[in-house]
Amino acid sequence: MTAHLPNGAWDRVTARDVATNGITLRVFEDGPKDPAKPLVVLCHGFPELAFSWRHQIRTLAAAGYRVLAPDMRGFGGSSRPAEVEAYDAPTVCGDLLGLLDDVGARDAVFVGHDWGASIVWHMAWAHPERVRAVVGMSVPMTPRSPVAPLPVLRRRLGDAFYMVWFQEPGVADRALAQDVRRTLTAREIWSAAWAARDEPAAERPGWLSEEELAHYVETFERTGFTGGLNYYRNLDRTWERTAPLAGRTVDVPSLFVTGSKDPVARFMPSDRLEDVLTDLRGRVVLDGAGHWIQQERPAEVGAALLEFLDKLG
Repeated sequence: MTAHLPNGAWDRVTARDVATNGITLRVFEDGPKDPAKPLVVLCHGFPELAFSWRHQIRTLAAAGYRVLAPDMRGFGGSSRPAEVEAYDAPTVCGDLLGLLDDVGARDAVFVGHDWGASIVWHMAWAHPERVRAVVGMSVPMTPRSPVAPLPVLRRRLGDAFYMVWFQEPGVADRALAQDVRRTLTAREIWSAAWAARDEPAAERPGWLSEEELAHYVETFERTGFTGGLNYYRNLDRTWERTAPLAGRTVDVPSLFVTGSKDPVARFMPSDRLEDVLTDLRGRVVLDGAGHWIQQERPAEVGAALLEFLDKLG
């Protein structure tokens, strides 16, 4: 059974604003500054917040690790640049490099879920000197495509596929913001067909308390979804900007964690991890878990992270 964390406990986690890479990140931190243990940076996905790591922050800090969890660029209390081009992966990685500089850290273990996974894989790929180790959840590392990804997604999965539907600025933004609770409790991947239906919000999942859901709803009602959607609108731009990295592998220690029922696996299989991760320490598949694993299975995710971290030496 999922243990819910009262929002009052989250409110006691230290939060501060960090100026980095021309923007400001709202960063939540906990844990001792132990030089014998690596810094851990937790990067959330879409549509999430640093709050999605509330269970793991507590677990890692209690084990003696210093933890930083930013609201990523475009989300929550962090800056939300208006320009679509401000959200490609190299730019977002620049935010994280500045976060390390702010705390005086040479490197860190980067952990990411969903879009956060894509970003931390990119960090380890492009900036290995600043990455002690890397953990990706739900979204696997894959070899760089020989062609731009968006036309391939459009051809293989059609215009109705959510990543394609997200591309037109303003369209998905309005649809997702129309009823934020319905968006956040959706039991299917968002699409134009989903947006067109007049239906109430689904029942909240059991792993999310009413108080926790309210935190998300209130935040996204304030910020909207455009910042997060802009990550998807930079798929081809990121591909173009990473051309110099073609053929490079990720050589730092790595771990992949996913749920056996995660729908992402249907279009992003993890069968080529070893092609790009030369020091893959393991794959953790949580039986019966879906996409939102760090919230759905907090104890198991926390245990997997601690085992990986403790073996880094």
